Amino acid sequence: MKVSRKPSIIITMGDPAGIGPEVVLKSLKEIVEFADPIVICDYEFLRKTAKRLRLKVPDVFYIDMENIGKKKIIPGKISAVCGRASYEYIELAVRLAREKLAEAIVTAPITKGSFHAAGIKYPGHTEMLAGLTGTKDYAMMLTGDRLRVVLVTIHTSLASVPGLIKKEKILKKITLTAKWLKKYLKIKRPVIAVAALNPHAGEGGIFGKEEAKEIIPALKAAQKLKGVKVLGPVVPDILFYKAMKGAYDAVVCMYHDQGLIPLKMVGFETGVNITLGLPIIRTSPDHGTAYDIAGKGLADPGSFIEAARMAARLAQSEEHLK
Repeated sequence: MKVSRKPSIIITMGDPAGIGPEVVLKSLKEIVEFADPIVICDYEFLRKTAKRLRLKVPDVFYIDMENIGKKKIIPGKISAVCGRASYEYIELAVRLAREKLAEAIVTAPITKGSFHAAGIKYPGHTEMLAGLTGTKDYAMMLTGDRLRVVLVTIHTSLASVPGLIKKEKILKKITLTAKWLKKYLKIKRPVIAVAALNPHAGEGGIFGKEEAKEIIPALKAAQKLKGVKVLGPVVPDILFYKAMKGAYDAVVCMYHDQGLIPLKMVGFETGVNITLGLPIIRTSPDHGTAYDIAGKGLADPGSFIEAARMAARLAQSEEHLK
């Protein structure tokens, strides 16, 4: 079913000290071509940012939170003010989306350091959105070029990853991925590859036992699911070559950088982060606050525009509109 109307999407400004305000300003001119944006921000701060960077403030609907006021924001510097402000943008966005006042959310980047400075305990957007919506089972999917990557573990140290790789968790990520591919992309029988954790998939236990103890049992359980083909554990050094050739509809990876390094190699400017399992649609660009270039007018809005475009497509899907 083709939907001609433009969906309403909420856009959050992100960390005021990062590139969020800049990419939002740069993106809106294009976003209004396919969606009706509602921007949650500190309007006076956004206006001053536009003036400093010689950008226009597009004529769209703004919700002014007035969180910053006369407080001085230094580009690229962590602060409790920025952490609290960026948290409250998202909190309001979730509330409005849950009340059906908008059809999707697109979030500009936040900084975990500023969250911590403000006393906010969430390690990132994904966990916060799950907490605000009461979602137990969720997953982070990144899309870019020909890749779709879903992560089993997200914001945690590499040393803690092996202990977090559990059969139940892997199975849940596979299930969420399959449901999303069927619902939004209309793939009747998606093919999902699951990455090994260790080199050579553990080499029979020589290089690690996680494959035998947790990953393979999860795969056996997943292979009993109807309408999905699950492969693995696929050794990471060939997994993404095959994925780029179109062998899989999505890849489930064991940890953050295992999936994001290859994805950003091929789709940094157009990568999109999608949170699976939420009762609302949420996307974001696949980059962070880029403190090193914040306030300099150098930020590329490409990934943010693609995130908004993806949100609009998901909102317009036939299944979502039912």
